Amino acid sequence: MDFRDQIKTFSDRILKIKDSVTTEEATKNAFIMPMLQYLGYDVFNPLEIVPEFVADIGTKKGEKIDYAVIRDNKPLILIECKHWEKNLDLHQGQLIRYFQAANARFGILTNGIKYRFYTDLEKQNIMDEKPFFEFDMTEIKDNQIEELKKFHKSYFDIENIFNTASDLKYTSEIRNIIQNEITNPSEWFVRGITKLIYSSMITSKVLEQFTALTKKSFAQVINDTVTSRLNNALKQESTETTQPTTTEQEQPVDTEQETGIVTTEEELEGFYTVRAALRSVVPMERITYRDALTYFAILLDDNNRKPICRLYFNGTRKYIATFDENKKETKYEMKKMDDIFSHTETMTQSIVNYENPKSKVIEKPKNDTANDVSD
Repeated sequence: MDFRDQIKTFSDRILKIKDSVTTEEATKNAFIMPMLQYLGYDVFNPLEIVPEFVADIGTKKGEKIDYAVIRDNKPLILIECKHWEKNLDLHQGQLIRYFQAANARFGILTNGIKYRFYTDLEKQNIMDEKPFFEFDMTEIKDNQIEELKKFHKSYFDIENIFNTASDLKYTSEIRNIIQNEITNPSEWFVRGITKLIYSSMITSKVLEQFTALTKKSFAQVINDTVTSRLNNALKQESTETTQPTTTEQEQPVDTEQETGIVTTEEELEGFYTVRAALRSVVPMERITYRDALTYFAILLDDNNRKPICRLYFNGTRKYIATFDENKKETKYEMKKMDDIFSHTETMTQSIVNYENPKSKVIEKPKNDTANDVSD
């Protein structure tokens, strides 16, 4: 198993056991020490990892940090640990003091799930206030795993890390600014855009109008990009399989201008979650979708007569609807996206019914809303 697979597997394990980890010491044992081992360090070798490392601060003697990674008998990385439910924002100052006292090159603040990596890009031997790299183990991405791999004992190169640390830090800050502007456009941002396209005086009323338009435009651009990529992926999948292709007439129209239908990111996330839930039942490329004004249909073989489920995400309350052997629809309210997995058995039985109608029907729990599906 390579490093990426190890981290992905560890991520899944953290999700399963975190609620049973009730103390800071348990967090270290269950989350942080295994991470150090995945990074190639022998946690039981005091020449590599020193627990309770002493970092005297001025007149304060006996100050200790949870772990220090040692190289050539000098502290290379200081690691300050907290319980996995603790907010790391409240504990950064402590690591800053230790960093300067120990003359280390890197500092890590972690609760076993969130990791923040620091160094001294701005002033030598004074830890930067903002991390140059951070990630969440419960949703770690492939590019983040590649950056984490640079801290593996076998690949650790100080110069290499420093060369990329600055780019990582400022790229992260730029991404945060962009994300904030997408969700809540600032006045300076909206005003700058407005000046480019609006020639009259920018009053507070105009600014309010363009703030709403900016948010809407961001949402449309993101939606169009996601939909375009998904459609391209689906087209590529269809050309790589022996499944019969559908005619142009059968393809759903998905442009907002022509139908008023907008496929949202949340609906696409639901689609991919259904695919993940059924990946062991049928090849994923056989699971497709068609968006409608009132619901988002997920189908087998892009056949409207073979519904797997429907997602009702347009209102304030979210629902998933599954089908029995008579294609009767039953809605279930969803609190979170993972609720889809609780309907895997019923969706599997729907597929079995289409593939082999004589198969035994899997009984599903009773619900309070049911409607017939029109073919």
